[in-house]
Amino acid sequence: MNKQITILGFAGSLRKGSYNKALLRAAQELLPENAKLEIFDLEGIPPYNMDIENRMPEKVREFKAKIRGADALLIATPEHNYSIPGVLKNAIDWASRPYGDNSFEGKPAAIMSASPGMLGGVKAQFHLRQTFVFLDIHALNRPEVVVTFAGEKIDDKGRVTDEKTREKIKELLDALVAWTIRLKGNKN
Repeated sequence: MNKQITILGFAGSLRKGSYNKALLRAAQELLPENAKLEIFDLEGIPPYNMDIENRMPEKVREFKAKIRGADALLIATPEHNYSIPGVLKNAIDWASRPYGDNSFEGKPAAIMSASPGMLGGVKAQFHLRQTFVFLDIHALNRPEVVVTFAGEKIDDKGRVTDEKTREKIKELLDALVAWTIRLKGNKN
């Protein structure tokens, strides 16, 4: 396959100092040569409202277009209350609506998570995978990138400094590109 794989990355966090946004920035540095990563910030997506889904806000239209234009997705998410954050769920709801206009359908995707705690967001990843089933997103199962005690692995400038974490992110990206090529069946 000669075509460059386009990956759309987004984080389930709005925080400027987000560990999960740091994972996406590290991913931009660690991409395979045949891939590019665009990061989309979910800031500005309003709360989902079915009453206006046919008059979608511009930020939502932009998000849906970016998803459709990407070959694959890379989602970095913190864990809130054993689940994905509301901002991520809200963005997913918008991008999969109205019914019959699911921009995620058939997309390959990988998940990363970082947390200051000892579980690193693993429960959020599990919950997100459950959501993928309905959305018809083809999740990459391995390798898993679960960054525990993130404050020790990401510096105060938002740079992933832990070499093992960087290696796992690179492995994930390599696997996502291979998975995307496999799912596309070399049609490009």
